[in-house]
Amino acid sequence: MKKIAITLDSASDLSKELIEKYDFKIISFGVTMGDRFFYDGDVDPMEIFSYADKNKTLPKTNAVNEEAFKEFFAGILKDYDAIIHFSLSSEMSSSYQNAVNASKNFENVYVVDSRTLSTGIALEAIYARKLTETVDKPEEIVKAVEKRIPSVQTSFIIERLDYLYKGGRCSSLALLGANLLRIRPEIQVLDGSMKNTEKFRGKMSDCVTKYCRFTLEKYNHPDKSVIFITHSSAEPEMVEAAKAVVAEYGFENVYETTAGCTVSSHCGKNTLGILYINDAE
Repeated sequence: MKKIAITLDSASDLSKELIEKYDFKIISFGVTMGDRFFYDGDVDPMEIFSYADKNKTLPKTNAVNEEAFKEFFAGILKDYDAIIHFSLSSEMSSSYQNAVNASKNFENVYVVDSRTLSTGIALEAIYARKLTETVDKPEEIVKAVEKRIPSVQTSFIIERLDYLYKGGRCSSLALLGANLLRIRPEIQVLDGSMKNTEKFRGKMSDCVTKYCRFTLEKYNHPDKSVIFITHSSAEPEMVEAAKAVVAEYGFENVYETTAGCTVSSHCGKNTLGILYINDAE
């Protein structure tokens, strides 16, 4: 069997434990806050929120450039026969195209446009890792993964619209109305981009329960092998509310992860999502 490396960018929001469990290799995005630069994973999301609240502007996330990908791929290929790399959606970042350009320098690097973000990317990579146990050809694994990409259910419920407003993703009127009425919007990834699809209203933990039930009832053919509960430093009662609903559906693996710079910078604190593949395979 060929030794195939599965690589992802840090927008996949995986914990160190899960990276080790699935033997993934990660290349990190950058985060710029004023005159300070960090790699994703080296800065606590709470510092991102503090910076945004103090400066009334969002940190800037920096895509991985082509040269960094070349170095990354070359280093991995010293120990592996091939690489399958999963990138943040091409609709959201230039990182995908940079990875594609870098891959042209090698014969055995395959780049997948995940068409999603956060642990939605991880779901695709976990499926690829499973396939490496029985499939020896990277191109066949890529083809199988790409068939399932439209079935990846990636969505989040957001406490406040402040960060979407600062990022130019909603109007000041929508911001004011949502905050006054305690409207908690759902952001869903559709066709590779983030869209506002539903609205919930009330106490955040109650809205998390409503959101989870709504999502699991709407997308009701889940692959029950794995589901992610991913959040940006959400309050404990929010996380427990999500876990309580998910527990009713019999998922084999429920992974809780903390969002990194991409979700945290765009959506703010107390953002929470459940992510799974909805095709029952």
